[in-house]
Amino acid sequence: MTEATATAMKCAPSKNLNVGFPHFATGKEMYDYLREITKPGGEFVVRNFVGVIEDFSVASCTVETELFPLGALEYYTKKNMGWDYTAEEKEKWQMNVRGGAQGDYRDGMQKKIANVIDCLRTEPLSKRAVIPIPFSTEGSEMADWTDQGQNKCCRELHLYLEDGKLKCTGLVRMQNANIMTKNIHFFATLVNHVAKELGVEVGEYTHWITNLCHDRTATSC
Repeated sequence: MTEATATAMKCAPSKNLNVGFPHFATGKEMYDYLREITKPGGEFVVRNFVGVIEDFSVASCTVETELFPLGALEYYTKKNMGWDYTAEEKEKWQMNVRGGAQGDYRDGMQKKIANVIDCLRTEPLSKRAVIPIPFSTEGSEMADWTDQGQNKCCRELHLYLEDGKLKCTGLVRMQNANIMTKNIHFFATLVNHVAKELGVEVGEYTHWITNLCHDRTATSC
């Protein structure tokens, strides 16, 4: 990072209340915790979970599981970032059990990322560096609870500069604990990409979940 970049990336004085929520050193630690607290499974729901991942590097948030081996994580992240992927990758890794239309965030994603970069590069104190997920092609007045593709699990990612670092808060309507590893790999890739463009380090990530279930056996996720 150049001296000019460091000067431009000034941060507002702040008090982050996420210090009062559970903190996890890595994405793996949060994943294990979410699996544990949702262990009853089925229709059991944990409401309003908030937690913080302190190391939000891609390496920290690469959590391989039986459902999500490394190839699957990388495929879904490419897809949601709006990057190119091959037909062979789609054939090998795309599965409904790994999340369907509700977890497909790619529409307009490259434009949304570019907007966030421009926002924080132009006005580092901005509170408008937001990546909205649903309603990429239609307004929210068209909300329809029966449309799975419209009812995205992640609603927004809020990016902000604090303590000289790029931090992020994710607002999630619905999280299946066994799919969380796919989400944080994508979120970490996105945040690290933006940080690289801005020339700053990555700080912690705060994960807000309204509805947290063990897996997709729960009704109307």
